[in-house]
Amino acid sequence: MKIWPGNPYPLGATYDGGGTNFALFSELAERVELCLFDEDGNETRIDLPEREALVWHGYLPRIVPGQRYGYRVHGPYDPSRGLRCNPSKLLLDPYAKAIDGRNDWNEALFAYRFGDPGSRNEDDSAPYAQKSVVINPFFDWGNDRPLRIPFHQTVIYEAHVKGMTERHPDIPDDVRGTYSGLAHPAMIKHFKNLGVTAVELMPVHQFVHDSTLIDRGLTNYWGYNTIGFFAPHNGYASFGGHGGQVQEFKSMVKTLHQAGIEVILDVVYNHTAEGNHLGPTLSFRGIDNPAYYRLVDDDKQYYYDTTGTGNSLNVRHHESLRLIMDSLRYWVTEMHVDGFRFDLAAALAREFHAVDRLAAFFDLVNQDPIVSQVKLIAEPWDVGDGGYQVGGFPPLWTEWNGRYRDSVRDFWRGEPASLGEFASRFTGSSDLYEIDGRRPIASINFVTAHDGFTLNDLVSYNEKHNDANGEDNRDGESHNRSWNVGVEGPTDDPDIVALRERQKRNFLATLLLSQGVPMISHGDELGRTQGGNNNVYCQDNEISWVDWTDARNQDVLTGFTRRLTELRAKHPIFRRRRFFTGEPIGDDKVPDIAWLRRDGQPMTEADWNTRSGMTMTVFLNGHGIPERDALGEVITDDSFLLLFNPLGENVEFTLPDRSFGRTWEIVVNTADPLLAVRRKTAKAASQLEVMGHTLVVLRCRY
Repeated sequence: MKIWPGNPYPLGATYDGGGTNFALFSELAERVELCLFDEDGNETRIDLPEREALVWHGYLPRIVPGQRYGYRVHGPYDPSRGLRCNPSKLLLDPYAKAIDGRNDWNEALFAYRFGDPGSRNEDDSAPYAQKSVVINPFFDWGNDRPLRIPFHQTVIYEAHVKGMTERHPDIPDDVRGTYSGLAHPAMIKHFKNLGVTAVELMPVHQFVHDSTLIDRGLTNYWGYNTIGFFAPHNGYASFGGHGGQVQEFKSMVKTLHQAGIEVILDVVYNHTAEGNHLGPTLSFRGIDNPAYYRLVDDDKQYYYDTTGTGNSLNVRHHESLRLIMDSLRYWVTEMHVDGFRFDLAAALAREFHAVDRLAAFFDLVNQDPIVSQVKLIAEPWDVGDGGYQVGGFPPLWTEWNGRYRDSVRDFWRGEPASLGEFASRFTGSSDLYEIDGRRPIASINFVTAHDGFTLNDLVSYNEKHNDANGEDNRDGESHNRSWNVGVEGPTDDPDIVALRERQKRNFLATLLLSQGVPMISHGDELGRTQGGNNNVYCQDNEISWVDWTDARNQDVLTGFTRRLTELRAKHPIFRRRRFFTGEPIGDDKVPDIAWLRRDGQPMTEADWNTRSGMTMTVFLNGHGIPERDALGEVITDDSFLLLFNPLGENVEFTLPDRSFGRTWEIVVNTADPLLAVRRKTAKAASQLEVMGHTLVVLRCRY
């Protein structure tokens, strides 16, 4: 098969309608073979003829979409020096736009013989390895455009592609658990009814199921084990392999956009699925190990690891940085996604050992005309020293606010804690973000996420129950800040059940009425349980999937969540773009926010320092919003009172005097989610009894 010189850019396999250009970076390579596979698995090897700017390249006419391929890289093999080229190992293209099949965990995938890490394994890995696929880049996007929903109007819904749809009775069997399933009208209806504006998809980059999990009859359900940064995971495709997953993913995005819903991807650029020095040779390791991975300085056979997965991507190297930036731009320009949540983002900020907010990666993102314009969310920690960096990311970024999660959990379970901490989290965490010019939207607020208890389990279990993971319950977080209300797990006790339901509503109401950007974990509005398992990373089964058959029994919780998102969308006071000041506003000199005791009087310094009896009233002034709308008009809203009672007994609250408002209407009562109680209004300075473990929200009528 005759090969033409082709071009060194773009990297990867690029089909132009008449043939395909192949380009692969490797500074170490002495020779690179392109390997083509037919439907029967027969292999044809072709040397790439050209090397330019450290890129090996060539063009093959008549190679069309669907063609499976890989590389064999000839070069130095000396693990003690970090050099691991081995042409007996078929390697995935780091720029592959689609990947076919799954790895069959044969010893041939490893560069050494089991039991002898110092040996060299020359067995051919091709029969057992995944293959890269040439894709059809053409797609009819129609009028699809970025939605660009402002962060302050955003409600994020963290979702798992398979877990959301695998058990949905209204979705056809052949598309459950797939991209098509997530875009099914039944799912679109649920998202719209719930009032979410963006779905944040857990990893959809092609990932690998670890051999250790496969041996235990488990899989990598969450997907935080990437091997292809450009390829949609083929396990979520109903169209099968040969690149069809790309078209299906694009169709999903287009459909969600038509419904007014953005798509955010949870991306894992901090490590790859090749693991530590004993891991398989699947791609990067065999192409140019020291370019793609951080190696231990004084012994380069080992990998520097701040991720807890065995390796860390070498973001100090130009090629790794180019890979990440090219991948991000690809998903925005070609796949039309609206943003990214970066897993263990602190690992990307490590220039050497310390976390550096001005690391090269963040500089590149900041100046990039494409990536800088989409939603950028950091998980602001890794497992290395100094890795907990909440509040430490550059101004362009928003962050998962773990301190919000912890404070809100402690508040509602009655744990003695600082009122000032809770107040700061509720109002957007100005102590974390205001100092460098960021605004409340920098805080992505959440109470639950994929990692940890579901909302139902947060109020049902004191301890984790992870036995199904096969690690003797040693995995997962042990300090969950949860409260089981007196009984571990399910119970028929009506009082406990009622209080648990009220606690769920307390968490959701606090979340959706806090300043910042709320994120709901998938299925929380449906009472999803994992049976107390707080680490279902390996549970691709009923433990982690959403149980839609029970959805009708959760109508009250789902409806309550929907009313909260509607309240938030209707009233800009709950989604301010600037922090509160506490300063008097206008002629009446009422502040933009006021913190009051249960007797209606302003809180004193002694009240702020108390660590028990944490009832309080929060006044939000609808006439104290400093920002203007798109036409330059002043934004005004109703004023609100929020009465917080996390105590176990009923508390009599005195509403503030007439200067704050004359008449108040109850719009949310977590003890009365349907607002069935007759009393709907209250006068200034009157008393209102609030049930224990309850949040009541009142709107000023005049």
